Amino acid sequence: MDLNMNRYIIKAALAAVAMASVASCNFLEEDLKSSLAPENTYTSSLGFEVGTAGLYSIARSEYNTWGENGAFIHNGACAYECLQIGTDICEQNGAKDGSLTPFANLTLNASTQFVKTYWQWAYNLIGSANEILIFSEKDNVKWDKPSDKQLYQAEARFFRAYAYRYLTYLYGDVPYVETIQNPFVLSFTRTPKAEVLSKIIADLEFAAEHLPVDPDGVKTGKLTCWAAYHLLSEMYLVQKDYEKAEKAALKVIDSKYFSLMKDRFGANAKAAGDAYSDLFILNNQNRPSGNNESIWVMQFEYNTVGGGTNSDDWTRRAWNPQYFNINGFTLCEEYGGRGLAQISPMKWWIGVKNTNATGPDGIFEDKDMRNSEYSIKRTWIYNNPAVESTYGKQCNITDQTWSVGHLFPALTKFFFGVSANLSLTGGYKDRMKFRLAETYLLLAEAYLGMGDTQKAADAVNVVRRRAKASDVTAEQMDMDFLLDERIRELVGEEVRRFTLVRTGKLVERVKKYNEAQKDIIDDHFCLWPVPQNILDSNRDADFPQNPGYESK
Repeated sequence: MDLNMNRYIIKAALAAVAMASVASCNFLEEDLKSSLAPENTYTSSLGFEVGTAGLYSIARSEYNTWGENGAFIHNGACAYECLQIGTDICEQNGAKDGSLTPFANLTLNASTQFVKTYWQWAYNLIGSANEILIFSEKDNVKWDKPSDKQLYQAEARFFRAYAYRYLTYLYGDVPYVETIQNPFVLSFTRTPKAEVLSKIIADLEFAAEHLPVDPDGVKTGKLTCWAAYHLLSEMYLVQKDYEKAEKAALKVIDSKYFSLMKDRFGANAKAAGDAYSDLFILNNQNRPSGNNESIWVMQFEYNTVGGGTNSDDWTRRAWNPQYFNINGFTLCEEYGGRGLAQISPMKWWIGVKNTNATGPDGIFEDKDMRNSEYSIKRTWIYNNPAVESTYGKQCNITDQTWSVGHLFPALTKFFFGVSANLSLTGGYKDRMKFRLAETYLLLAEAYLGMGDTQKAADAVNVVRRRAKASDVTAEQMDMDFLLDERIRELVGEEVRRFTLVRTGKLVERVKKYNEAQKDIIDDHFCLWPVPQNILDSNRDADFPQNPGYESK
């Protein structure tokens, strides 16, 4: 949703979220009589602009924690964390939020909170998209331009595909719904995953054809066809259609609209740093800053109409340490504001160099800029002048400070502090959902699928050269190297669970790297259970639970 939209559009979009029909197995039928009821709203291009703005709002509410401004309510840690914690990159530390524990120790069941809310969130988005698509076909709509109908349908179909992407990764076979369910339905069945994937791809192909081409010609945060091509590449990989995945990725790369940022840019271009860390500086995520790497950016900017709230994007609280709980520290912007260390990086990949902690050296070369102090903060200086005995001295990271979440090597990409309110809970930088570096890594994955390790290495080396890392050879290039490279480049940005499931590596990598889960995980954990409230409400048709969760 564009930061520059006027106040009316923002408020109307939030109302559109509230009025959307939820095409899930347990939605409630509503009789809306307000001026923003669908029959009144979806009669003009402006009405569909309101409705599609609501789709952007629902999509980004995945990262909203407590439901401010009418956003979807998860009530716990940032829901995104549960898609990171049960993998090979992070573990539960610090504030051991109970909403994450079932994913940290693999005790999740059909009643686990995020198991339920991800299902509800996705079908909320699907229901809202379906409503737009249905009303766009009515004869009473007055379009400002002949192309508006296909434009708004393209946005709706993109978000419908985006939601089904989550559902198929998490639950496998799920009901495919493309209409408004009225009256209440109690007889859904599970559509085979392969069929749902085909429909996802059909939606994305339509979006790629009809979304705008020029990223400089749309409002900040709005979709272009290149976001659809990027996501198409990933979904073709899920289908194991590697040639189509290659072509979709190359569409983005060869468009010439995007480039990896190799030179300093944006708000802190003259300060200490490098081109990679510049990507994550406040206000550097969108094209007006000079960032030509971002393909799609969710808008969260703090203290801006339509921007973030105090409950938005708690990624900062998730990944950043509780340094302020150590005597001699005080909250500050430079140290990323107020983190909670709900998750912390595993030592095997981030390494313990320059700390007093024990463990491996990690997966970075010394010269890799993604391992620089500007990207991974390993040096922590006591900053509270009220504690004279330590002020200005270095505080060592130890196994103890790491395990309790007080101090560890921290990802500066998630730092966010506002001096006017250092207790802010959210991280209000706009969020790069898709960027070109990942497109190259999707391309490499396609080449690996085709058995061409040289081309896979070539694609990865484009990303590594920007980071000043040495080239990988065709002989070194395999799926594990690519998965490590995705950590180096995209840790915390990608949905790590989806990557490992797609590549068939979840169980293997967790057994190898995740001490808490290595003796527990098996293949059935590649899917989540179907929420119990869905099973209970769907009483008029057989709706089987996913294997392994039947009695839990």
